[in-house]
Amino acid sequence: MSEPRKYWLDCEQNVTRLYRGLWAAGIGLLALDLFLHRHEEFDFAAWFGFYALFGFLACVALVLIAKRLRVLLMRPEDFYER
Repeated sequence: MSEPRKYWLDCEQNVTRLYRGLWAAGIGLLALDLFLHRHEEFDFAAWFGFYALFGFLACVALVLIAKRLRVLLMRPEDFYER
């Protein structure tokens, strides 16, 4: 038999590069926040790193809500076989 197909994320070195690249992009965008002047409606939206913190907290909230929804919506394993 032929060998199973190997994808680019199967190589640990590529995963490390992707991880470091995402960190570098995030830090670069956060550093860019120092130099940009925004005309915000609310004062707290002009704080340094506000949108980065808001995005992180929103992502954490979505994960926690999804965990609660799983309990509510979960069906037995043989639900469709009955």
